[in-house]
Amino acid sequence: MSNPSGASQAVGKRSNIDFVGRARTWFILSGVLLAISFASLGFRQINAGLEFRGGTAFQVAATKSVSVDDVREAAARAGVEQATIQEIGERGFLVQTIHLETSVQDEAVEEIAKVTGADVEDVNITDVGPKWGAQITSKAIRALVIFLVLVTVVLAIRLEPKMAAAAVVAMLHDIVATAGVYSLTGFEVTPATVIAILTILGYSLYDTVVIFDRVKDRTASLSASGRITYSQATNSALNEVLLRSINTTVVSLLPVGSLLFVGSFLLGAQTLRELALALFVGLALGAYSSVFIATPILALWKEREDRWSSLRARIGAREAALPSMARPSGPVEPSSTAAPEPRSTAVATAVPEEVPQQQGTGPKRPGGGRRRRGGKKRRKHGR
Repeated sequence: MSNPSGASQAVGKRSNIDFVGRARTWFILSGVLLAISFASLGFRQINAGLEFRGGTAFQVAATKSVSVDDVREAAARAGVEQATIQEIGERGFLVQTIHLETSVQDEAVEEIAKVTGADVEDVNITDVGPKWGAQITSKAIRALVIFLVLVTVVLAIRLEPKMAAAAVVAMLHDIVATAGVYSLTGFEVTPATVIAILTILGYSLYDTVVIFDRVKDRTASLSASGRITYSQATNSALNEVLLRSINTTVVSLLPVGSLLFVGSFLLGAQTLRELALALFVGLALGAYSSVFIATPILALWKEREDRWSSLRARIGAREAALPSMARPSGPVEPSSTAAPEPRSTAVATAVPEEVPQQQGTGPKRPGGGRRRRGGKKRRKHGR
């Protein structure tokens, strides 16, 4: 048999946070985050990878103890002045510089191999021309724009245009904030980073669609005589799926966090770091924007429509007409109904009226006699 009390307890565990009512707070926090991101992008810019900016890279594994300064001096002897040198793993080194001529590349390989103790054949060279880097950048931007356009069209058909617009605003928020994090940390942006960003945009979109689908179900039954506004129904729908969103985000962040902190920082895997940072930051921002950005924006936009603004005005007038003691103090739930008057109250008020009648002291008839109950005369018998 089903347990009704257990079902009611499960429903009672649902949160009741006024997300829509505190939209101003969330927008201020997001505005500060975006301001920091834009400032960092303007002053520090993004550390674009070799594939985007073009250049030449040398990667080698040293066979003896060598420092970064030793490798930099070896590159300088070959005529490579502006070089960025990174340690990879225990004895690995990555030397990146601008695009070099073939003769300069050969000389740099010899000097790097000499100082690290490696063979010339063991020095890997990656050479990307400036034009190729510009083409890769334009293709990445084009892929992002096409993704956003397709998402907008699909959401507008599946849900409604304003829901699609709110979801796109949340995704743009995630893109700018993620780029700001990369700018602040100085991590290199590579094609793997772009792939990770597209991945987390899809995750953020999934979380937003789950919330909006529930909002659509909640608001579809609202009528002109409803007791709650669109914002209240939206807030209630968001609270219903909030626990699911939190659980999904936490479960997704755990393996990505392991990939970031263990795989990249402890093991020194550069490629894993580029991929895992975008995934970790994007998953967290995607969950945040779905709850605190997309949903409040949708509620504010929908409240401006004639149907929902009229409903809000009628509810406000109805509440203003109620006595102050009868007005609800807090957010109204869509499933809440007026509680019936307790039956015990009516019984308690009827008992004092029956007692005198049982004792023969009931109201008199017009003829002077007393009313008898049930057609029989009741007699008192002494004990």
